[in-house]
Amino acid sequence: MNTGVKITAFAAALAATFGTAYGVGTGVGPVDEPAKAAHGEHASAAKPDGATADGTQADGTQADGADGHAGHEEGAANAPAAGGLQVSEGGYTLAMETPKPDRGKSTLTFSIKDAGGKKVTAYTTEHGKELHFIVASRDLTVYRHLHPVRAADGTWSTPVDLPAAGGYKAFADFKPAGKNAKGVTLGVDLSVPGAYAPQPLPAAGRTATVDGYQVTLGGTLDPGKAGELKLTVSKGGKPVDDLEPYLGAYGHLVALRDGDLAYLHVHPNEGGPGPDVSFTATAPSAGAYRLFLDFQHGGKVRTAAFTVHAGQPTAGADEASHDAGGHTHG
Repeated sequence: MNTGVKITAFAAALAATFGTAYGVGTGVGPVDEPAKAAHGEHASAAKPDGATADGTQADGTQADGADGHAGHEEGAANAPAAGGLQVSEGGYTLAMETPKPDRGKSTLTFSIKDAGGKKVTAYTTEHGKELHFIVASRDLTVYRHLHPVRAADGTWSTPVDLPAAGGYKAFADFKPAGKNAKGVTLGVDLSVPGAYAPQPLPAAGRTATVDGYQVTLGGTLDPGKAGELKLTVSKGGKPVDDLEPYLGAYGHLVALRDGDLAYLHVHPNEGGPGPDVSFTATAPSAGAYRLFLDFQHGGKVRTAAFTVHAGQPTAGADEASHDAGGHTHG
């Protein structure tokens, strides 16, 4: 288990304005084409999804943050580049072969290609896997932590169950093989055809309930400033002090920023096996975030989800959120 691991902060690049078929909080509309993801060579030059090379939207308007001044400015000066905002970075591209999966159960197929267009077949194993794959709905109500299988030619595939039509985003988190290789997180848009009825972002709260387990979130998520997030797991009013290792750790945390779905994925600070799992976190900007904690107990992995607002104490929120079946593992 890694100790003292800090969350990789994000640059404050904001989301582009999505059409009615994809926009968070927009009206009902049909979905039949995936949104176009931005391409870029370096994370430091990350552009909002849908922005062109000069920082404008498809309709000619200026994308938020494209002029070098992000809309979320608080803490931006202290935040490195965002993760998952680009389909290409550092000479690697996430090539999705199934950008329009069917509603319900289907199979996702993709590859990571190098600068020459060749499928990558050599990776560095981290936390028990060569590659971690996350799929989330644009409204952040559906979350999938999947474990795809790689074929000899470099093609990855994984079953997935996407319960509703609409826009989704897939993230590939990996480290290529090589002594000086660095970790890369790439993101690409997906769409499930059909009538789209986006859900509002779940209310902020300090407790989440899943399969009879209650997880309490304490601490604050601060823009541009490191702070501790402590998650405490209990069941039936009793602390769970025998959490089981999952991918080499007692907990995994993924955070997605509302709007552009900027991504971060970390592992806990020293401790365990429960009931507390803590993370040192730095938010890239003010705003709303959705946190997904994976933990294993009784041989099964479960996910507790929270909405937090960077800069506001999580312990001060009284609302409790309940798992709605949107968070699974593959």
